[in-house]
Amino acid sequence: MEADEVTIREQNFHSQVREYTICFLLFAVLYIVSYFIITRYKRKADEQEDEDAIVNRISLFLSTFTLAVSAGAVLLLPFSIISNEILLSFPQNYYIQWLNGSLIHGLWNLASLFSNLCLFVLMPFAFFFLESEGFAGLKKGIRARILETLVMLILLALLILGIVWVASALIDNDAASMESLYDLWEFYLPYLYSCISLMGCLLLLLCTPVGLSRMFTVMGQLLVKPTILEDLDEQMYIITLEEEAIQRRLNVEYQAAELERELEKVKSRKTNLEWRKKASAWERNLVYPAVMILLLIETSISVLLVALNILYLLVDETAMPKGSGGPGIGNASLSTFGFVGAALEIILIFYLMVSSVVGFYSLRFFENFTPRKDDTTMTKIIGNCVSILVLSSALPVMSRTLGITRFDLLGDFGRFNWLGNFYIVLSYNLLFAIMTTLCLVRKFTSAVREELLKALGLDKLHLSNNPRDSETKPSANGHQKTL
Repeated sequence: MEADEVTIREQNFHSQVREYTICFLLFAVLYIVSYFIITRYKRKADEQEDEDAIVNRISLFLSTFTLAVSAGAVLLLPFSIISNEILLSFPQNYYIQWLNGSLIHGLWNLASLFSNLCLFVLMPFAFFFLESEGFAGLKKGIRARILETLVMLILLALLILGIVWVASALIDNDAASMESLYDLWEFYLPYLYSCISLMGCLLLLLCTPVGLSRMFTVMGQLLVKPTILEDLDEQMYIITLEEEAIQRRLNVEYQAAELERELEKVKSRKTNLEWRKKASAWERNLVYPAVMILLLIETSISVLLVALNILYLLVDETAMPKGSGGPGIGNASLSTFGFVGAALEIILIFYLMVSSVVGFYSLRFFENFTPRKDDTTMTKIIGNCVSILVLSSALPVMSRTLGITRFDLLGDFGRFNWLGNFYIVLSYNLLFAIMTTLCLVRKFTSAVREELLKALGLDKLHLSNNPRDSETKPSANGHQKTL
C-alpha cells in the first residue's frame, strides 16, 4: 500500500515537472519572438550607455514580457480547442500523454495570473519608472527612480481601490458586498479584472467591425491587384517625378532631415511598385480575387454565427457563457462538425484578432498610436503593449460571448459576473452583428455612393470623404488611380 502511494506521488511529481517544463518552453519561444518584434520598432536613438539606458532596458524587458503574455492569451483558446480534438481522436496514444486537462487548466490559470500581473503591476511600473527622475533632495540614480516609481504605484493602487469602493457603494450598497472587498485575492482582483475584461470586450466591439471592413483595404495594399484595377506604369511615372522633385529640393535646402525621411518613404513605395510590377500573371489575376473572396466568406460566416447565437440565446439558456461548466478536456467535442468545425473556429478566432488589431489602429483616436519601424519611443511601446494585452485578454471572452466557439472558459477568464447577464450578452451580440453589417455595407457601397453624389452635384460637400479607404491621387488623364 505504501509502495503504491509512493508511486502515485512520483507520478504526480513527474507530471508537474513536465507541465512546468512545457509551459516554460512555450513562454520562452513567445518571449523571443516578442523581443524581436519590439526591437524592430523601438527607436534606435534611445540606446545610450547611461542611467537612461538601464531604465529603457528594464522597460524593454517588461514590455517584452507583457507582449509574450498577450500572445499566449491569444494562442491559448485555439490551443485548447485543437488539444481537445486531438485527445478525442487519439485517447490512448503514448506520444500525446503530456497533452492533458491538467496542462490546459494550468496554462489558463497562468495566463490569467500573468495578465493581472502585467496589467496592474509591470506595465504601470515600466511607465512610471521611465518617466521618473527621483524625488527632490535625494541623490539621483536608479534607487531614487525606483523609490519614486514604488510611491507612484502605491498611490495608483489606493486611487483604484477608492474608485472600486465608490462604484460598489453606488451599485450594490450592502454589507456583504462591502466586506467582500476585503478579500483581495479571491474577490477584489478577479472583480477588477472582470471590469477590465468588460472594457476590453467593449473595445473589441468597437474595433472588430471596423477592422473587418478595413481588412479588404489592407490586403488590397499588400497584394498585387489585376491590371484592370490599377495602372502600375502610371504610378511608377508619378512616383519617379515625386522622387526627382524631392531630390532637387535636397540639393538646395540645408536642413533636410524631414526631406530625407520623405525621400525614404518615396523610395520604399517605389520599391514596392517595382515588386508588384514584376509579379507573375497568376499572382496578379488569381491570388487577389481568391484572398478577397476568402475574406468575404470568413466575415459572412462570423456574422452568421453571431446571428445563430442570438437565436440560441432567445430559445435556450444553456447558450449563455456562464464560465467553466462543460464536459472537460478530452471528454466530448465542443464543435458540431468535429475536427473540421474546430479548425474553422480557430481560423475565425485568429481572423477576429487580426481584424481587431487592424481596427484598433484604424480608429482616429488611436491612429497616432501606430508603431513605426525604428521610430517608436518606449512610452508608446508600453501603451501599445497594454492595448494589445487588453484586446488579447478579452478575445477568448468575446469569442465565447458571440458563439464563435462553445469552449467553456477555464480559470479566472470565466469568472466574470457580467457573463451571466442575459441582457448584456444579447445586446453585445446584436450590436456586433449590426455594426459589422453596417461597416461592410458602407465599405462595398462607397463607390456607388460617391458616384450618386457626383451625379447630384453634392461631391463638393465632401459628405463621403474617407482618406483611409480612398488613398487615391488624380493622374494626368483625370482618373483616380490607387497608390
